[in-house]
Order: sequence, then structure tokens, then C-alpha cells
Amino acid sequence: MIGRINEIFSSIQGEGIYFGRKQVFVRFSGCNLACGYCDTEFESFQEYDSESLLKKIQSYGPDFSCVSFTGGEPLGQKDFLKELIRLVKENGYQTYLETNGTMPDALNEVIDAVDIVAMDIKLPSSSGFADDCWKQHYDFLNIAKAKDVFVKAVVGSRTSIEDFLKMLDLFKSLDYHGVLVIQPNSLESAERLVDNLALFKRLCADYLIPSCVIPQLHKLIGVR
Repeated sequence: MIGRINEIFSSIQGEGIYFGRKQVFVRFSGCNLACGYCDTEFESFQEYDSESLLKKIQSYGPDFSCVSFTGGEPLGQKDFLKELIRLVKENGYQTYLETNGTMPDALNEVIDAVDIVAMDIKLPSSSGFADDCWKQHYDFLNIAKAKDVFVKAVVGSRTSIEDFLKMLDLFKSLDYHGVLVIQPNSLESAERLVDNLALFKRLCADYLIPSCVIPQLHKLIGVR
């Protein structure tokens, strides 16, 4: 089976609660969404079979233990991901899935081989979508919460309180009390977001949801 891969590289994780951890990143080409703040290009890609891709991963040497499957959206190529992620896990690596959290059926097919799920919640007022993804997010988190999962939500000056509260209600309905990473939109100046970030932190505390504000740290320190 062949997969379309945008790039493979070794770096430190720059987003979420595992920031600073060295990983090999396998960036899948293509995505089922088009967020207004997306910073990934998909025009170019290389094709790999799973064995060749495993050898490429292993070529980065022994000083890492975790492989991040990112994108784009890795679950958009779920058959190839299912084959690859099992092969990677069988070879002793921890598996880390970065996902937009909108493809629950695909997640259900690969979840057994996933160690960590870094799941996005796409708030409509942040992403610019006319249609929301709440039903997909609910079904996705209901599957993902069986594993080590944290949720990330990008927020900006236009992010509505209504959207944020709807996300917290979704957590409550699923009895999810994991960490919520509030990620400031990197395309906006931090000064414009201060009041929103403080408000959203207070709302999380009211709902007893542990939260932290973490920007895209790899951009701040100048690494990939």
C-alpha cells in the first residue's frame, strides 16, 4: 500500500502538553478541512510504502522513541496509516497521532495502535467554517478518551464565548476531564488575545477542566 507523505523530519514537539519532546514527524499530505489559520502546504509530496517509510524513520538514529503522525490529516489516509502505525509500534516506538478530530470511523480502525492522541476541536468562530463539527468531535473524543488524549483548541480575537462553552459542555457530556490546551492563533498579535485567554481560562476552571495556554512554541524558538 502506498501513502502520500508531505515530509519527514526530526525535531522537538512544539505544540500541546508534550512540547519539548524529541520526535520524528511524519506529515501526511492532504486534509478534509481548510482552517483559516492553517500554515501547512500540500502541493508537493512523496509516495512511500510502509516498509520504506519505517526505514526512513529509523534512519534518524536511536535518540528518540516517539513518532508523530501529523498533517494535514493522517486519518484521511486511514488504510495506509493503519498499516504504518502498527508497523512502527511493533518496532518499539511510541505512536502519537495529531488529528483534527473529525473522522471518528477512521480513528476507530487505528486506535488500538495509538498511544497518544493530540486532538483538535475546531471552534467555528476560530476556524471560519460555516458548518460546525460538533457531532464528529463528540464521537471522536468518545473513542479517543480510552487512550492518553489531550484536546487543543485554537482561539483568536473572534472566538466566541458561545463556541467555547459548547466545547466545555461537550467535555461534560463525555465526562472528559483531561487537559485542554488553549492555543493562541499565531496569525494574530498576542496583545489582542489577552482578554479572551483570561476569560477562557476562567471558564475552564468553572467547569473543572484543567487547561493551559500554550502557543506554537516551535515558531517562537525558530525550529521546525
